[in-house]
Amino acid sequence: MGPTDLHVERLRAREPELQLRSLPDGSQLISIPTVALPTGWNKPSTAVHLITPQGYPFAQPDCFWADPDLRLSSGALPQNAALTTPIPHLPGQAALWFSWHLQVWNAARDDLLTWLTVIRQRLARPV
Repeated sequence: MGPTDLHVERLRAREPELQLRSLPDGSQLISIPTVALPTGWNKPSTAVHLITPQGYPFAQPDCFWADPDLRLSSGALPQNAALTTPIPHLPGQAALWFSWHLQVWNAARDDLLTWLTVIRQRLARPV
């Protein structure tokens, strides 16, 4: 069991509904079906999809995807989000891409829980 497997299992302990899919390039798609959203979004929850890239944890995760119908309560698309960038290797799966990036990543300290925390912080701010 490598670090990616350990980090996935650590995340699964926190998110038991987690779904894992291996992608053709060796990366993995992690989907969390229900992430609660605060007021300011058009729905109370969304699915979140994130990628563990090849070389993880030395290669840091980047960007994430949510339900394709996720919008601000005004109906507008959120900042740094678009429907034009599909989940890698899954062009037929509609999803709302968030161009969201880690500012600091330390492979010796950070893991998928770190990345999910950053994603939750982004979703806590409906802008």
